[in-house]
Amino acid sequence: MLVGTIAALWRYPVKSMGGETVTSSYVDERAAHADRMWAVRDLELNAVTTARRLPLLLGCTARYVDEPPAGVGPGDVVDVVVTFPDGTEVASTDPETMNARLSELTGKRVALVPLPPLHDKAAYRGVLASKKDIRQQFGLADDEPLPDYSMFSLKMLAELAIYATPIGIFADAYPLHVVTTSSLRTMAAHGGDFDVRRFRPNIVIDSPLDGLAEQEWIGGTLRAGELGIRVEVPTIRCTVPLREQAGVPADPAVMRSVSTYGQRWFGVYADVATAGTVRVGDAVDLDPPPSHGAVAATFGRMAERVKRNTVKAGNRFLPR
Repeated sequence: MLVGTIAALWRYPVKSMGGETVTSSYVDERAAHADRMWAVRDLELNAVTTARRLPLLLGCTARYVDEPPAGVGPGDVVDVVVTFPDGTEVASTDPETMNARLSELTGKRVALVPLPPLHDKAAYRGVLASKKDIRQQFGLADDEPLPDYSMFSLKMLAELAIYATPIGIFADAYPLHVVTTSSLRTMAAHGGDFDVRRFRPNIVIDSPLDGLAEQEWIGGTLRAGELGIRVEVPTIRCTVPLREQAGVPADPAVMRSVSTYGQRWFGVYADVATAGTVRVGDAVDLDPPPSHGAVAATFGRMAERVKRNTVKAGNRFLPR
């Protein structure tokens, strides 16, 4: 089923900073080519940090000095230039100045670090978030329930309990993030400036469908150009989209709409089913989610309830 065309492709040289558009990208099992090759490390916590903890990073943008060649990845990255909110630029080839400027901006002792090799798992280790951290990052009051992460696989949750990001990419969870123009239009009608840059997608699909189209694709496979991707889970939103970003003003109405009309979901995460090149303008086809019989569906719902209860039980053991 034809569901739209590729409207834009984005890559983010530095995690939590503004990215750059490309007209085409080779996507392998790790991620889009050269996506999230760098990140900011909190030297006091000794862990990779994000804009959820240090939102002032969103005021920066990043670009590569030269177009990254084929084969770049964990342990083999190319240099970047960071543009700070005041317009000044600093290259990763000057780490002393870079780290001083980032520390000044965030008010924390931090450093720009490259994507570590796959075998250096210690470099990916994170910090166990407290309930207070999670509430702050998601804008939740003390009496509101914690976010429901039960849509993630237990394997993914186990990995992210130990590591700040999945091994091999400085991404929050899955290698690709997809948003449709249908969802942007639908949510904007409820209030707020739904500039796509707020949501930091890798792939933007121009879709004529109505509503939050991509939420209906979960479990299916999207095909565009040579690329095939499995739509895995909805993207649960923290407070990042409402914050001021490079070229985008703060707008609390955005998260009010997403929370009220989208259950805090906007966009979807995806895994790579078939590696290949995708281009702006490529048609996007959907292989719909498989339909299961009544018995299989019943067991599926039972498994989801068990997993949801497991995740909720785990939340009770988080530090306050």
